[in-house]
Amino acid sequence: MILSVNNIHKSFQEIPVLKNVSFHIEDHDKAAIVGINGAGKTTLLKIIMGELAADEGLVTFAKDKTVGYLSQREAVSGENTIYQELLSVKQEILTMEQQMHTMELQMKTVQGDRLEKLMEDYAALTHQYERENGYAYQSELAGVLKGLGFTEAEFSKSVSTLSGGQKTRVALGKLLLLKPDLIILDEPTNHLDLSSITWLETYLLNYRGAVIIVSHDRFFLDRIANKVIEIDNTKASVFSGNYTAYAAAKEIQRTAALNAYLKQQMEIKHQESVIEKLKSFNREKSIKRAESREKMLDKIEVIAKPTEVRADMHLTLTPRKESGNDVLQVEGLAKAFGSLTLFTDLSFALKKGEHTAIIGDNGTGKTTILKIINELLPADAGTIRLGANVQIGYYDQEHHVLHPEKTLFEEISDEYPSLNNTEIRNTLAAFLFTGDEVFQPIKTLSGGERGRVSLAKLMLSEANFLILDEPTNHLDIQSKEILEDALNAYTGTVLYVSHDRYFINRTAHRILDLNRCVLTNYLGNYDYYLEKKEEQLAKIDEALAASQAEHADGKGTAASVGCSDAKQDWKAKKEEQAARRKRENELKKCEEQIETLETRNTEIDALMASPEICTDVVKLQELNSEKVENETKLAGLYEMWEQLSIEA
Repeated sequence: MILSVNNIHKSFQEIPVLKNVSFHIEDHDKAAIVGINGAGKTTLLKIIMGELAADEGLVTFAKDKTVGYLSQREAVSGENTIYQELLSVKQEILTMEQQMHTMELQMKTVQGDRLEKLMEDYAALTHQYERENGYAYQSELAGVLKGLGFTEAEFSKSVSTLSGGQKTRVALGKLLLLKPDLIILDEPTNHLDLSSITWLETYLLNYRGAVIIVSHDRFFLDRIANKVIEIDNTKASVFSGNYTAYAAAKEIQRTAALNAYLKQQMEIKHQESVIEKLKSFNREKSIKRAESREKMLDKIEVIAKPTEVRADMHLTLTPRKESGNDVLQVEGLAKAFGSLTLFTDLSFALKKGEHTAIIGDNGTGKTTILKIINELLPADAGTIRLGANVQIGYYDQEHHVLHPEKTLFEEISDEYPSLNNTEIRNTLAAFLFTGDEVFQPIKTLSGGERGRVSLAKLMLSEANFLILDEPTNHLDIQSKEILEDALNAYTGTVLYVSHDRYFINRTAHRILDLNRCVLTNYLGNYDYYLEKKEEQLAKIDEALAASQAEHADGKGTAASVGCSDAKQDWKAKKEEQAARRKRENELKKCEEQIETLETRNTEIDALMASPEICTDVVKLQELNSEKVENETKLAGLYEMWEQLSIEA
């Protein structure tokens, strides 16, 4: 065991946030902490790291274990370049390099016993240098930086010039290179694109230490977690398995709790009815019987009503009028910022009722496409045509549709003057803004709160064509599920940009993948996209080769040159990704075999200890032989897993 959390209590201004929270983390656990916004997840991490004192309880780490923590707002600063910042983690290796160089120079000037001693020390130092991965640390640094979305051209950028999200990615890279025994990450995917998230998943899956993650990315948690710790109504519950297993177990648990609550309520009402009837007889014997029943009723431990899933927030999106069948036609769209060409000659169309997701790495131009459609940015070339009766409802991730100086109430009432006070308050209450909260200025709200206000305005718009830019940013899992249900029930057309793969999987009928200036169409959800991606990439490669050949003949345009330059290493990256996926699949298969055999051995131990079998010599021999055979297989699988982990 690497971490033990026992009976943690924490209150703020006498309002309890955590009560009697207990769990433990084993050496190789990949644990997820989940719960709605405000449940106390980040508070719990701060208590674990000693940044915040618990009112009661104890946090204990195993001796000689190292811990690394990345908070939501963790960032780096200073004038170092990105590469130098990560290189600072390898100071021990750099010191050994300097010592080795000094020894090499000394070897030229000393002789005899001094030379022999120097050579012994040099051999020991080089062995340690090799053990610390000294000969490959530069490749390791470059691999982590590229995995987190930095190009080689950006390695020399000063940290002081980076955005907040980029600084957080640098801080994450430093933490991963430190390789502590326990990594604690608070929302690590917030500033990563799909490629970087996939890379981080693979890295953490193969990480030899333990990991604790707070995240609302359900797809990420499905791939990483083998344990889920839920913080709900100040209490902690531990579930085995990934997010999907947790959700299924939670639903069973919730149903059982609700049934128990309803059954007890029926019994209480029955007893109260009987008591009332006995009293109505107004006889001494019946009154005594009624009093006896009342005493029994008072002794019952009343079951609290289980919190209903998403009971507090309701979202309904209803188009006021239907659009024509042709909703949007985009032809020959092009956009560049200075010398940076985002895309050229992009064309696609949307039909009524389609729910389409645009995906791709950061910086490829996804949000730019939405802004051009909404006439917030001009296109360099191309045409955009809206169909008959199309009414757009726009949700942008910067919430430019909101007015910072207005209150929440004014934001709704000014946009929809026909609504009365009660209707406005009911709308805001549906998005968890009640009482005096409706008179807060927009500028005082958090990102997640602004997102809820934007969604409230969107709900009232009655638009038939929704354009959404990262709608799930800052939403907790329950709020995401509400939005997913609303979009799935929505009969209008939807076009959105998102990095949330679980959200895409649940809501998209179609995916447009913007990569290397090429827009590729997939008629399905995210699972379908993953299945068909390799086939489409092969076709893109052929098109890129033809485009580069045309450019070599001097026929390429200036805009296409910018895109071609960005595509030169595409094939190599594709081959690398294919090899990586193969290793991942082999590793996953190996882990599944190990888990199956270990589970069976646990079952065998339980069977051999059971009263029915412990006296059955023949059965005991059979079970023992099976276990010996399993142990032999496991020994080979452990070796295979270690080798595959190193390769990964």
